[in-house]
Amino acid sequence: MKLCVYCGTFNPIHNEHIEIAKFAKTELNFDKILFIPAYKPPHKNLDGKLAIHRFNMLTLALADYDNFYISDIEFKRNGYSYTIDTIEELYADIHGLDGKIKFIIGMDAFKNLNTWHNIEKLKQIVEFIVFQRDNVLTIEEVEKFKNDGFDFICAKKQFVDISSTMIREKVKNGQDIRNLVPLNVKNYIEKYGLYR
Repeated sequence: MKLCVYCGTFNPIHNEHIEIAKFAKTELNFDKILFIPAYKPPHKNLDGKLAIHRFNMLTLALADYDNFYISDIEFKRNGYSYTIDTIEELYADIHGLDGKIKFIIGMDAFKNLNTWHNIEKLKQIVEFIVFQRDNVLTIEEVEKFKNDGFDFICAKKQFVDISSTMIREKVKNGQDIRNLVPLNVKNYIEKYGLYR
């Protein structure tokens, strides 16, 4: 099984998250895309009360997609989760993997990987699938990451500029988000008065 994981806060999940996963599934021929929402990411200061809402919205958004799954692995820890711990646990629990676990990551996060916990071990056991916005890697940066031992490819996908931050701001300002998130996610945000 060719497994690709998609970790993030998904606060909230939006259409471009899904398009990235669809691209990875189709163009890179993965058998399974595993979404792993962070419960309490070390790099971000998140409202803990939103954790279950983020998980629920992700579940709603993925309901109609075959081969897209959601994992509560980081929620079970009920505290800070480091990516290396999550990936090692997946290797221990999932049998029949074909090669390394692949790891979807945005360009900004990829360029800051050296700040991640135990990155020396993580870069040995995953292959990064880097999605670029306007900030592409230069030839020099590609060489540097290769020389530093990172296993990665840059996905050739046109990026639509949607962010969770933008969506939260629009909700806060009473603006329409119906073209930015799945309809059931929009309805959930309205039902629970999130991001007001």
